[in-house]
Amino acid sequence: MSEPRSTQFVALGHAGSDHYAGLETFPNPGVAVVEMEGDELTAVCPITGQPDLYQVTIEYQPDGLCLESKSVKLYFASFRNEGAFCEALAVRIRDDVATALEVAAERVTVVLTQKARGGITITATV
Repeated sequence: MSEPRSTQFVALGHAGSDHYAGLETFPNPGVAVVEMEGDELTAVCPITGQPDLYQVTIEYQPDGLCLESKSVKLYFASFRNEGAFCEALAVRIRDDVATALEVAAERVTVVLTQKARGGITITATV
């Protein structure tokens, strides 16, 4: 038996990113921990403007809400032209996820690995 959907999603069910409305959530069906991984996060170096490619893992302990995955994908895409250092970006993602889920930042862990550019890989965990 499926549960009634009380949330109207903006992004889910629509092609492309025209319907992005930020991180969307739905009622937690009873899970204790959620982990999401992605490798489509791109930002640019705030100094050189060169693209930085990232592997990102978000793990959170939800209370009443969970993240809708398409909104997360579109959220990642929103950084495409934004200048940010890896470490600052990890903190921003953690804080944005915590805000969307209405939980303390301590209940969200973000591991952001900047793929090698110039022979250096950076991993920031918050």
